[in-house]
Amino acid sequence: MKAVLIAAALMAGLSAAHADGTCTANAADKKLGGAAKTSFLGKCRRDAAASCDAAAAGKKLAGAAKTSFTTKCVRDAVGG
Repeated sequence: MKAVLIAAALMAGLSAAHADGTCTANAADKKLGGAAKTSFLGKCRRDAAASCDAAAAGKKLAGAAKTSFTTKCVRDAVGG
């Protein structure tokens, strides 16, 4: 039950990021460049990966289905 609640909380955070756009769009909106942009995109990708892993766990996905779901989820969140 705790895993489901954690996954829901993480997805709520990812949904908030999606409401603002993708990581790439957010970096552009903030006019980030160079090392600041690289750092921002890295953190955004890590956060998206954690949220997507939690969502996959909540859906009880494993193996290739989990990998496929997570890859698409992160790609959608990052924007590329």
